[in-house]
Amino acid sequence: MSTSMVLEPTIAPAPDSPAPRRNWRPIAWSVPPLLVVLLIAVYPIVRVLTESAGTPGAWSQVLGSASFRDALWRTVSIAACSTAGCLVLGTFLAVVLAFVPFPGSGLVGRLIDTVLTLPSFLITLAFTFLYGTVGAVNALITQLTGNHSPALNFLSTPTGVILAEITYFTPFVVRPLLAAFAQMPREQLDVAASLGASPWRVLRGVVLPEAWPALAAGGSLVLLLTLNEFGIVLFTGAKGVITLPALIYTRGIVTFDLPGAAVLATVQVVLSLTLYIGYRLIFARVTGSRTKQEG
Repeated sequence: MSTSMVLEPTIAPAPDSPAPRRNWRPIAWSVPPLLVVLLIAVYPIVRVLTESAGTPGAWSQVLGSASFRDALWRTVSIAACSTAGCLVLGTFLAVVLAFVPFPGSGLVGRLIDTVLTLPSFLITLAFTFLYGTVGAVNALITQLTGNHSPALNFLSTPTGVILAEITYFTPFVVRPLLAAFAQMPREQLDVAASLGASPWRVLRGVVLPEAWPALAAGGSLVLLLTLNEFGIVLFTGAKGVITLPALIYTRGIVTFDLPGAAVLATVQVVLSLTLYIGYRLIFARVTGSRTKQEG
């Protein structure tokens, strides 16, 4: 009698694999920049908040004053007017540089980029040399008319501050728009033009809808920058133009009212963060809805 035996292969137990070692290197590399942010940004804000909260009655005294209300209104109005002017002028310049070729357009674009590297007070200084009471324009008008009283005297007014801010912050709108126009397919513009659409209709119906995210980004950045601008207001010498940054400087440096300056700085920080968070939420919602429509 023959018996057949089937030998089943024996499976040796797998050796215990060592537990994966945690890589601490990314965490170690993130510690130095985190400490820098905490030291430079978070710590001063915390000190301002504690200083403003540590003085009884500082909030009611500051927020109930007429100087605070005037400074808040002046800050918001100047920032809104400057942003609107930058959007209009920046859109015009970007459209001309992108779609209307002319000799020297590259030089103009480089000059606009150069403004981004300059401190804001240089623009105000240039305005003083040009449009001041003894500036070049008033001197020329005096020679032409014989009238020795300055014809232009707007630098120390809100109009002068707004014009200086428009001049300085317009490149922050031009540069994102030029980048958006460069990514726009030319075939789309050619098709619209071949269908008989006028240049204004192409601009309104094709160009601007495609570039509005860049326009919104540039406009929101300008709004935040003008809201916190101090150098232009200071160098114009506009004594009647008191914005929140100027009032903070007066309270903290001139009169040494540190609790009052801390309260004003807290309001400034809250206002800036509110605008930024609101912009991010609106931008994300509109971008998401646009992506769903395209999909």
